[in-house]
Amino acid sequence: MAYENVVFYPVQSSNIAQIGYDELESVLYVTFHNGSTYWYSDVPMNIYEGFISAPSAGQYFWQNIRSIYPYERMI
Repeated sequence: MAYENVVFYPVQSSNIAQIGYDELESVLYVTFHNGSTYWYSDVPMNIYEGFISAPSAGQYFWQNIRSIYPYERMI
């Protein structure tokens, strides 16, 4: 999964460092403070928008993304 052209945005979270989204592929990228990056497939744009604007990125991630969308660790 290539993500060279994805723009990442930092988020305020004790666990999550930054997130990015590939709108054409509906892929969400999440980089954690430990340095690992995961991609989540088939994530709708409205879920990404909710994530980027959530008051608690970590809480939103656990409730709306983590156990719902297929994912794979990239690095």
